[in-house]
Amino acid sequence: MALKLVQRLTLLRQLGNQRYPLVGPVCPTRILSTSGAGQPSCVACLCSSPGGCIQRQRRRKPSCGIRSLTTVARELSFIASSSVGLHRHSGPQLRLTQLHRPTAAEEHAFQHRLQGCSSSRQVFSLLRSVEVMSDTMAAAALHRVADLEQEGKALKDPTVLEKDTIKALCFQLEQDSRRLTDAGLVSALLACTRLFLDPWSTLMVRLVSESQERLDRGQMSVGQLCTLGQAMLAMEGPGCVMLGQVIELIQKEEPAQWSMADLIAVYRLLQDGVGEDGKYRDLLNAMHTHAVTVTYRMDSAAVSTMLSALMTLNQTQAIPLVIRLCKQAVRHVPHFTDEELTVVLGALMHFGQSDQYFVEAMEKYVPTMVFTSHSETVTKVMQFFGRRNIVSPAVFDAVAESFVYRADDYTTSQVARQIMTLGKLGYLPPNAADVFRKVEAILHSRFSQFQPRTLLNLLHSCTLVQRFPVNFVSKVFSSYFLQQLQDQGTGMNRYILAQLTQLYMTLKLECPFYEGPRLLPKYRVKSFHMPGRSLETPVDTHLYNSVKTVLEELLGDRSYFGSKVLTPYCYTLDVEIKLDEEGYVLPASSNDDVYKRIAVCIDGQKRFTTNQRQLLGKEAIKQRHLRLLGYEVVQIPFYEFEKLHNKSSAVKYLHQKIFPHTYRLSW
Repeated sequence: MALKLVQRLTLLRQLGNQRYPLVGPVCPTRILSTSGAGQPSCVACLCSSPGGCIQRQRRRKPSCGIRSLTTVARELSFIASSSVGLHRHSGPQLRLTQLHRPTAAEEHAFQHRLQGCSSSRQVFSLLRSVEVMSDTMAAAALHRVADLEQEGKALKDPTVLEKDTIKALCFQLEQDSRRLTDAGLVSALLACTRLFLDPWSTLMVRLVSESQERLDRGQMSVGQLCTLGQAMLAMEGPGCVMLGQVIELIQKEEPAQWSMADLIAVYRLLQDGVGEDGKYRDLLNAMHTHAVTVTYRMDSAAVSTMLSALMTLNQTQAIPLVIRLCKQAVRHVPHFTDEELTVVLGALMHFGQSDQYFVEAMEKYVPTMVFTSHSETVTKVMQFFGRRNIVSPAVFDAVAESFVYRADDYTTSQVARQIMTLGKLGYLPPNAADVFRKVEAILHSRFSQFQPRTLLNLLHSCTLVQRFPVNFVSKVFSSYFLQQLQDQGTGMNRYILAQLTQLYMTLKLECPFYEGPRLLPKYRVKSFHMPGRSLETPVDTHLYNSVKTVLEELLGDRSYFGSKVLTPYCYTLDVEIKLDEEGYVLPASSNDDVYKRIAVCIDGQKRFTTNQRQLLGKEAIKQRHLRLLGYEVVQIPFYEFEKLHNKSSAVKYLHQKIFPHTYRLSW
């Protein structure tokens, strides 16, 4: 495409100045450019058309030619909007000036005022009030309009491109494309792609062609190369020839010599599609090595951008860098924007990382933001603590309080994800009654809006904390819902069937008054234990072997207890001991005269939350159900057993745990 643009520009240069002479009234706003010699130049004096200077051309008779810019629909990035006509004298005209360039202070003040604009109209008003403007300032104005008007892959108000000020701005950039600075040129090109302008428009053709010429010279900085790369990525996708040339030039640079802004810009470029499928591994490794040494200087935006890029590129080998970024994030927790914090939490979950100080900072910050932050940010906070198995009353109680007031504005997914965290960790906030009353109200009013799996996850999570959605289970067990569940995504896997089975079992065991539909046998599983995601946490092998050795000593023989026994009720027992009516231990193989069954739960660290000795929700419901099924449940938690220093003390411990009312003489 770039070659076609260059060919088209050749024709435009032959005809453009004669067809579209620069005439008409002049706006007080003046865009400053720099000539090839590095001195400010007046575009009117540099114009190749007869008469040259604007002051002389103003005496001419106006022409009726019309310049047109359009937005165009493209498969990847460009969405059809509306046409933009650039009339030579239909409104304010922007021109260059021979005056000095704006000072750094003036540019900074302009940028500050620009960021304060909350509408495109305010941006246009600001442009009309500025007497001296550089090309980078003009490009920044276009970017700000894009910030305010972009909505997905289109503009909220396409007619904004019809405004005289923006037409004049684009017209002047088009006329002076050869005299723009490198920074102004690539920034203007990127801004035009963000405004979804037609890549075949005269303005875009000239900007791309000029960018190609300067790219060939190899004198652009890393930051400018990244800006150009972003523009070409938006126009043509990752297969663009110019984009490949940009990456080649970046690879020739040494990351250790880059500024922080350059480093972040390259990460962002690779993240946006250039570095997918494991490309540019050597470049990324060199960048990781340098980034580790400068994380202490990163602000909140840089930390968020870096973590986002590492997550998107799935840089699992860069864990040392992720850890450094997590430590740096602790300093910025109160300063992250909602979007930045959402990204940071998502990345930390992706890499399975958390930091004690980061958690403490979150516990201080979250109660201050739950009523005002974006609902997705609040939900991501809950997901982070849930994924890391961290119970935080300070966070959960604050989120639960805000849930009661804000849940009507949450999406069904956000409602479900917040409750799923409470269910997973087995935590009930002080206002649990209000929270689940709100959940029930949402289910009543928006039941049809829930995706089938989202609804199942929500209802199942409620049962983990002994909240029973009886009024909605009849709908879940209906053939219509089960068919929807089967049609969604990859169909019903074993985990979904296990959830359905446990939900049904919960109602039968804990809600004896339930008389609704039954779950058909074909949707039930025989075991809740399965590889990968499971409703039961596998027993810790090392802890199990230690307990098994002591049990052999206590009972006298290995045959007197069963190991990893699958019950008829889908649960797997770590150890099962059978007793007759008089309390004597029976062989594990015996099925006659069994009066009592003891389920010994050997609970390792993974069955508890990481920061408290609290059973996870799925382990609590298992032990609760076993008791309801008639088992005597004996819990052997790791934190008690690991304190025992010798075999005799371990035997005494198990004897007191399993047979608290029996004196052991000898057996």
